[in-house]
Amino acid sequence: MKKSPFYVCCLLGLLFANVSSVKAAITNTQKPVVTSQVLAKDINIENSDFQSFDDTVKNTQKLEGLFTLYRNKQTGTIYLEIKPEQLNKNYLATITLDSGIGERGLYSGMPLQDMLFYFRRVNNNLHFAVRNVNFRTSPGNPEQRSLERGFSDSVLSSLKIISIHPQRQTILVDLGNLLLSDLPGLSSYLKTALEASYQLEEDKTYFGAAKAFPLNMEIESIYGFSNPSGDDGAYLPTLPDSRALSLKVHYSLSQLPENNGYIPRLADERIGYFTTVYKDFSSKSGKDPFVRYIQRWNLEKQDPAASLSPPKKQIVFWIENTVPVEYRDAIREGVLMWNAAFEKAGFKDAIAVQQMPDNATWDPADVRYNTIRWFNSLDAAFALGPSRVNPLTGEILDADIIVDADFVNSFKQEYRHLIEPNQKGNSSICHRGFLPSHSSKHGGEAHGGEAHGANRQVKPSLLEHDGHNDRCKGMQFANQMAVGSLSLSLLQNVSPRSDRMKEYIHQFVRLLIAHEVGHTIGLRHNFRGSTLLTPEELNNTDITRAKGMVSSVMDYLPPNLAPQGVKQGDYYTSKVGAYDEWAIEYGYKPSGGVVPIAEQRFLDEIAKKSSQPELAYASDEDSFDLDPTVNQYDLSGDPLGYARSQLDIDRQLWDRLNKGYPGTGESYSEVSDRFNTAFMHYLQNVFLITKYIGGQSFYRDRPGNRNGRLPFEPVPVAKQREALAALQKYVFAEDAFNFPPDLLNKLAPSRWMDWSNNIAINRLDFPVHDSIFFPQSIVLREVLSGDRLNRLRDLELKSQPNQALTLPELFNTLHSDIWSELQPADSKSVKISSFRRALQREHLQILIGMVLRTEDVPEDARTLAWSKLRQLREDINGSLRHRSGNLDEYTKAHLQETRDRISKALDAQMQSN
Repeated sequence: MKKSPFYVCCLLGLLFANVSSVKAAITNTQKPVVTSQVLAKDINIENSDFQSFDDTVKNTQKLEGLFTLYRNKQTGTIYLEIKPEQLNKNYLATITLDSGIGERGLYSGMPLQDMLFYFRRVNNNLHFAVRNVNFRTSPGNPEQRSLERGFSDSVLSSLKIISIHPQRQTILVDLGNLLLSDLPGLSSYLKTALEASYQLEEDKTYFGAAKAFPLNMEIESIYGFSNPSGDDGAYLPTLPDSRALSLKVHYSLSQLPENNGYIPRLADERIGYFTTVYKDFSSKSGKDPFVRYIQRWNLEKQDPAASLSPPKKQIVFWIENTVPVEYRDAIREGVLMWNAAFEKAGFKDAIAVQQMPDNATWDPADVRYNTIRWFNSLDAAFALGPSRVNPLTGEILDADIIVDADFVNSFKQEYRHLIEPNQKGNSSICHRGFLPSHSSKHGGEAHGGEAHGANRQVKPSLLEHDGHNDRCKGMQFANQMAVGSLSLSLLQNVSPRSDRMKEYIHQFVRLLIAHEVGHTIGLRHNFRGSTLLTPEELNNTDITRAKGMVSSVMDYLPPNLAPQGVKQGDYYTSKVGAYDEWAIEYGYKPSGGVVPIAEQRFLDEIAKKSSQPELAYASDEDSFDLDPTVNQYDLSGDPLGYARSQLDIDRQLWDRLNKGYPGTGESYSEVSDRFNTAFMHYLQNVFLITKYIGGQSFYRDRPGNRNGRLPFEPVPVAKQREALAALQKYVFAEDAFNFPPDLLNKLAPSRWMDWSNNIAINRLDFPVHDSIFFPQSIVLREVLSGDRLNRLRDLELKSQPNQALTLPELFNTLHSDIWSELQPADSKSVKISSFRRALQREHLQILIGMVLRTEDVPEDARTLAWSKLRQLREDINGSLRHRSGNLDEYTKAHLQETRDRISKALDAQMQSN
């Protein structure tokens, strides 16, 4: 529609009015730089406290760059020279753990912290201060003074000024007072992670390599820590002696890009980017005062007029020379997969890959290089794809991907160590998967980088991301890969050294790297990415190789294992998906705008496509109990059907293990490892089923979007009933875990008694009852949790009439499934197995807890629990009257004790009332 001149004038007026405010928002943390004239007046070069500049730097090696360094090779001292114009100016510090100890979060390549810092002089000291960028306002706005008083910067170190050059007026400080101190906060982390008090030893701490370049400075600090007494429990099998350890930390101090043409881009919650966020106190619109920029690289076309153009500067990833040769091709392919998405945004060959030479003189932690690093550990099993970002604008400046070798090399899972002896009633779920939240091979809470990578700043004293148990995520993903390998071996007779197994590993590594590269170019997880195809399409390579297996590689994807009787297709997708291409279009396609606000209409046109099924998006915060279509480690648009097919595959694996293993040259502990791998996979897929009960789909569509949906859509009642039936079959039924005695007697642990093996001492044989009761208990408590029952009650109002799973139906279904031996009460003999007795006791305990108010559930659930207890008591009375002679000793005692507990609970409730 043609716009009127008045409309155009208003639009232009709005645009130009916003130019100054947006530019101000970008630069308002750049506090006024103190000029050299002011410094000349303030600096007293006659002060007797200062040493002679020339005498101080005598016999040192001078390194000129962003800052000038003077290194004394004899003493190891490094002096830092600061120019007057460099005071109060913003710089970026990135801190990386360049070498660690290989366990408990201390891994080579781990990012420690990024910070926007500045130097300021206060009397005869130089402060190293971190700028507070979370609160901003326009320059010249009177509120700037209020912000300075209201929100503090953080001064992390105060360095005594050693000397001031009489002519240049430059300040000289001992850099060791900054970078040989515990700037990253390692001491506090060691105390938490290692459960021991390690102290920084000054005489064991020194500088490694130091290099100065025009725009950055690269310095290594080697920290020596000791625990001399050794009496507070630290045992670190990765060290020759747990009383002392060394950590190498790489510091990159760099200049922020200035006037480089980068335009911050506004974020949209319909598309998953990491964001740089601040509160704008100059905003008077009455809307959200928070400004959110996506994090992205500064890509500009060589030819702005061309629809497809190479960038002025490519994003180049270097494969570190530590990466095994056999994985380098897969890594290269994983990186380059993203070029297809950038082509849709107008860039040809936006990303390139180079191999780091064996004789390279630069360090992979150098801020000038984007690297893919390989590290070895005892317990990590994760990959991480962080990037370093300008905290003012969201521009990505550097990225380094790290991959633990065990993610690829190790397929073993020791499930027996995850089953704790006193776990009854424990419904703790690690990242909502069926693993204990405190599981760790070494005891206590495990630490590590977020498996599969989150683009987050790591806090200096807590290397966990989000507060989640990150090693658990790594274990889950590594277990998925192991299940694929196990399936190939047991069900398809593929040998470990065959070309098919090599191809499986190649596809896995390629996907893993593609996922991590996605993080380094700004993208968050998309846990709806796996729902693109139907189950029937997953193994049709004509489809999967043309459009991809998934809509996004930013999901956590399991191997595609073909059901029995179906020809196996690809194991992992070979290309980025439709969502990935759309997200890159939003983040990187040039708009022609010169300020962020000018891009808003352009970006909204792209984001409006969000309701298209292949562009579905949901990230970490959407992936918990609510939505059964938002999962980790599922495939296809039918997660329920997928989960059932995987459970059937696990049962086939157990059957093959029982019939044909171990083979010649194998040990029984290998059978145990394989059994545990399938068991963990089984539990993960059971969790997918539970999400259907009381589930709702959640969408981020906006009103007015074409094909837009309401935010919430209840799961159809038929699907919820289908899920309940599946839980009965695969979890609660008498034969749900029908393991033959021979298989159970093969499950022997390793008997190597050394530091490499956490040998079982208290229980040598496999804990059969504990292992089976564990998932049954957790599933039952999840289904009857207060949150789920509240949602079910609400869904009765959110659903169409007679289209909701009601609380009475849930309680009646569970009662019939779990106490089926009591129905009908005829003269037939009854024998309740030990597995079923344990499950029935747990169900009884939950109902009693509801009645006695030790369980936090809705009042309607309490009355239903009261009713089911009364009904259960009547059923038990009937069985004891009519079947007494047909009950075995276990069953009779179990029913009598259950009846007694019910009576006491109901009597206690009446007395309480």
